[in-house]
Amino acid sequence: MQQSTPRPPMPHSGGWETGPTGDKLTVPRRVDEAPAGAIGALITGEPLVVPASMTVRDAATVMTERGFAALMVALGAGFGVLTDVGIRADVVARGVDPQTAVGAIVGPPVPAVAADTPVAAVLALVLEQELTCVPVIDTAGTLLGAVTAADLLSAPAGPSLTLRRQIAVAATPSGLQQHAKRIPYFVADLVRRGQAAHEVSAIASLLSDAVVRRALDLVSERHGLDPSGIRWLSLGSNARRDAVLSSDVDSAVAFADEVSDADIARFRQACAEVIGIAGGGGLAIDLNGVVASKPWFSRRRGEWHDAAQQWMESPLKDEAIVYTSLLLDSRPIWGAGGTGMENVLDGLRSRRTTMGMLLAEALTTKARIRTMRDVFSGKGGTFDIKEHALAPLTDIARWVALFAGSDERDTRSRLRAAAGSVVLPGDQAATLIEVFEVLQRVRLNYQVAQFDRGEPVSDLLEMKRLSPLDRSLVAQSVREIAGIQRRLDNLGQNLPLIG
Repeated sequence: MQQSTPRPPMPHSGGWETGPTGDKLTVPRRVDEAPAGAIGALITGEPLVVPASMTVRDAATVMTERGFAALMVALGAGFGVLTDVGIRADVVARGVDPQTAVGAIVGPPVPAVAADTPVAAVLALVLEQELTCVPVIDTAGTLLGAVTAADLLSAPAGPSLTLRRQIAVAATPSGLQQHAKRIPYFVADLVRRGQAAHEVSAIASLLSDAVVRRALDLVSERHGLDPSGIRWLSLGSNARRDAVLSSDVDSAVAFADEVSDADIARFRQACAEVIGIAGGGGLAIDLNGVVASKPWFSRRRGEWHDAAQQWMESPLKDEAIVYTSLLLDSRPIWGAGGTGMENVLDGLRSRRTTMGMLLAEALTTKARIRTMRDVFSGKGGTFDIKEHALAPLTDIARWVALFAGSDERDTRSRLRAAAGSVVLPGDQAATLIEVFEVLQRVRLNYQVAQFDRGEPVSDLLEMKRLSPLDRSLVAQSVREIAGIQRRLDNLGQNLPLIG
């Protein structure tokens, strides 16, 4: 196999032009605080670890005497977290005996993070899993301390925790919509602060999913629906955690097999209400696209299983490849139970013909600055950054991760998982990760500038409105993606020989 040539690092964009700009779109930068660094810097004291056998009363006494907001509970396989909020909610409010052992109320171990983990990554973890405290460890796995949600509020993206909490407790659909309408302003503020593009997108995706989850809570409570009979799936950019201001909220639903036709009709009506609430809150909804209220995207788990099986066996039939790719990005965010597709999709990698078809589909849209159609239609001065750059890149990431046996969902993690494999040398993976960050940064900057001016946000960039540096970065990024597409296309000819 031909060895790949190392690429020089891409230059870092200095952002949008800040001097006289004419028609250039600009994003004013906030410089009132430095970007947050690693999570270890937020540790303020030695950790206090108590045995799982300690009583709740004794633990509360220790917390009061020492001024701790949280204790680490040794659980053998890791650490549970006991907070004063948890004591009020799980003990006092429920009338639990204070002599109960803390190990009985703290739940499973909380994910620990390394001290050098970026604050924004920990913030995303807290938002996604609704954690109140996170253990921090060193490279040897030794507990260094803990960081609470309150500690994270000082980070540039910290206020997202407050917004997430307001979304989670919204009592009415209209109240939820008011909170949802703040998300674009929050995203714009993060961009102005210079937050990394992938961090901004991850937080935007999590907040969007939080709105959908709360809408599902409100609608199911009003209609008396049983969450155990439904599993809501986030799809597309939200599931991949790379949403921007123009991203649609795509969704699907898996019903329990025992749910009756009449109840499914009720569920679908409820799904339509959820989508309506989300759309009324400013989230982009393509009602003609992938939405859970449509019969095609709302099936029983057994029906999903059968459909996925058919797609693998007949990849050329009924746009099977398109739907398989769509569901490979799915992320369950509400309800209970499986989706019916887990075991089926796990077997995809062993089907060489289907893998070859998936690769061909992933390479269908070529990365390019413009097409001849654009030139003849008068659009030669515009560039669809999603269609002709980011979509090809995310398609590559999805396929190489599948080939490598990874179940990661976000694009950067998929590329890292496949790095060093026969389909993606390490240097090319690193290049694509950097390219993805560059393109997302340009995309977010452009859309925030449009948002600030009251223009509709779009993925169609007018190249003359970009700074010369950003135009150069976009062009170089497209060349990098196109080069890797060509390599994968050649590799695909010998796919049956790859082990």
